[in-house]
Amino acid sequence: MVKDLTHPDQHVEVNNVRQAHAQELDAIARYRRLANYLVVAQIYLRDNVLLEEPLKPEHIKDRLLGHWGTSPGINLVYAHLNSLIKRRDLDMFLVTGPGHGAPANLANLYLEGTLQQYYPELTFDKQGLHTFVRKFSWPGGFPSHLYPGVPGTIHEGGELGYALATSFGAAMDNPDLIVACIVGDGEAETGPTATAWHSYKFINPAESGAVLPILHLNGYKISNPTIYGTMSDEELLSLFTGYGYQIQFVEGNADADLDAQLYGALDWAYQEIRNIQQAARSGQPIEKPQWPLIILRTPKGMTAPAEMDGEPIVGSYRSHQVPIADPQTNPEHLKLLEQWLRSYRVEELINEQGRPQQEILDLCPTGDRRMGSNPHTYGGKISKDLDLPSIQDMAVKEDRGMPARRGGNNVSAMEQVALYLREVIRRNPQQFRIFSPDELQSNKLGAVLDVKPREYEWPVPPHNEKVGAKGGQVIEVLSEHDCEAWLQGYILTGRHGLFPSYEAFLNIVVSMTDQFAKFLKLSKEFSWRLPVPSLNYLETSTLWRQEHNGFSHQNPGFINAILNKKASVARVYLPPDANCLVSTMDHCMQSQDKVNLIIANKQRMPQWLSMDEAIAHCRAGGSIWPWASTDNGVDPDVVLAGIGDNTTLEVLAATQILRDELPELRVRVVNVTDLFILQNSTDHPHGLDQQMFEALFTQDRPVIINFHGYPSAVEQLLFGRHNLDRIIINGYREEGTTTTPFDMNVRNGTSRYQIVMQAIRQAAANNPKVAAVANARISQYENRLAEHHKYIEEHGSDPKEIVEWQWQS
Repeated sequence: MVKDLTHPDQHVEVNNVRQAHAQELDAIARYRRLANYLVVAQIYLRDNVLLEEPLKPEHIKDRLLGHWGTSPGINLVYAHLNSLIKRRDLDMFLVTGPGHGAPANLANLYLEGTLQQYYPELTFDKQGLHTFVRKFSWPGGFPSHLYPGVPGTIHEGGELGYALATSFGAAMDNPDLIVACIVGDGEAETGPTATAWHSYKFINPAESGAVLPILHLNGYKISNPTIYGTMSDEELLSLFTGYGYQIQFVEGNADADLDAQLYGALDWAYQEIRNIQQAARSGQPIEKPQWPLIILRTPKGMTAPAEMDGEPIVGSYRSHQVPIADPQTNPEHLKLLEQWLRSYRVEELINEQGRPQQEILDLCPTGDRRMGSNPHTYGGKISKDLDLPSIQDMAVKEDRGMPARRGGNNVSAMEQVALYLREVIRRNPQQFRIFSPDELQSNKLGAVLDVKPREYEWPVPPHNEKVGAKGGQVIEVLSEHDCEAWLQGYILTGRHGLFPSYEAFLNIVVSMTDQFAKFLKLSKEFSWRLPVPSLNYLETSTLWRQEHNGFSHQNPGFINAILNKKASVARVYLPPDANCLVSTMDHCMQSQDKVNLIIANKQRMPQWLSMDEAIAHCRAGGSIWPWASTDNGVDPDVVLAGIGDNTTLEVLAATQILRDELPELRVRVVNVTDLFILQNSTDHPHGLDQQMFEALFTQDRPVIINFHGYPSAVEQLLFGRHNLDRIIINGYREEGTTTTPFDMNVRNGTSRYQIVMQAIRQAAANNPKVAAVANARISQYENRLAEHHKYIEEHGSDPKEIVEWQWQS
């Protein structure tokens, strides 16, 4: 029977299920036999795929890859989900969490016909079957884990931990969709999975679909027992009822009536999902609804040989990967492999032409109801453009009716872009969400909550504002992993989103970003993978204004991670003011197949460009600011380049000092907002060719770059440019503590006084007038730095000349 320990007096009688559905269950058992055979064949065989002659060493692949241990469980689940889809006419697809279980998914995709739709050579005959089996883990074929070349895939499983949260992201705003998710017990040990169990608390049953988690416990990882596998049913019951789920256990070995158990459990789960949804959609939502969870216990690697060389295979870690590792060179092991393959009696399941028996094929759904063909798994085909507001309406307003001036109108760029995002939310109620790690108000994006409150389905304590079960489009949870996975699931099913975060803590999801960027890169290799909305990060609370939180919060390393992604995917933007941020955000909301990193400070800062100027500047990616330069930037002694809002402010403050105190030094001011223009055009589509690079930075004059992040990032981008010894790069050099804002610049060599001294030193070589006063001037600014240290130690704040500095036209 199926154990339901939450309601001991209620259970599904296996005998009743067996009697009522005997014919279908027998067909499912045969389907599973064939699927399991196809998995073993994919792992081992290059020829003789139907065993029409005795197995020989030359029939075995030279490289044996893929994981057998999890595959029989995946096949079991897939077969029964197919059955559920057919009898309920469901909109459903599967997210597979266990890593390297691809041969099982591929076997099912082959049987349902989806593979043939995208790979016409994989036909239902001997040649198609041979091609299919040989293609697995073969150069130019399918890898051992899921990837974009496998139809129906939105999650690779290369990195364990976030299949469940990705599934919830896919279900959001898809009211008719059920996403089944297999969570392996190895994956269940990860931190991202631990937090993901709470995801249903952010799902509004009236507006969104559902996730059906199936926790597959087969007891072992590569060479160790799993934590969940060693827990008793009672312990698991306590854990998951504490999470808020209803539990049903399905367990047994290959000879037990797993089919009848799982058949009944899935019917129960479906009914529970629909009960919760119908209550919410009728205006009578269930408080703290208990969503269903199936815990499936099966022996590791079931249906494989029980043992080899006196050691157990089934039910042990030895079945995890390739149980029989040397059949080419060990005759006894080759014989054992042949016995294993023949135990499935494939001749009963496939006819003489190599076509699976029709009763097996009839178990699969058809058309878009096939899980590998579910439209939601091809987000680019169903994605719709956002309805975006005019950014001219979001421009920084003139100050008190007076004409805007350079460096005036001190505003928070984040508050300004929040007005834009608020309108995006208002216009796109089912197509756009913000996923934030409990920092929205801190990051000055609170205006987005004027449209709808934060989404949270469970009751909240009194005196909590703008949060509740009202179908909000903003979700906050203190788990960067959940935010990232939700967003990935949302994007890959065709919707749009944004992930704002403190700068230092985006590094938590670097590996997840890597996986997504790789997914996008590989997707471009398949014509049927159409572009999806971009993954957009808004990085704020930056290191330059984390002087209050201290050294632990001062880390711009996420930039470096993005730089290493494929040029067709990676983008990094550092808008210097609010208008540029709004323009950049608008661009990113329209982009596709990119990983966009936008970096902007949340504190009030000077505004440099009108909206029209900002649009032109952001379109170019970088430009000379003639209004700040000597003679519009013509024939400079030195080029001062700012990349980032805070570091650009210091460049302009240094320029002001030089203009006032050393006017004979000719300065060109450049701002770069698209970091990749620094790279050569041959290496990145946004890169400047050498002619345009020299037009911006001159051919031979010294260049001082004041950069937001680690200097190594700019060094990486400039590699290969000519005459690099003329370029000095300032940036964050891992110097920080709890100190004043300006002291962060001083500690890292990005302050206005240090830039002034660098400019004098560099210009002196070619400008005799500057050389004549260089020593005295440098001594003067060294003294100012010394005075700065004394001042902040005495007063605990920056001096008035820094705090109240303004640009003077």
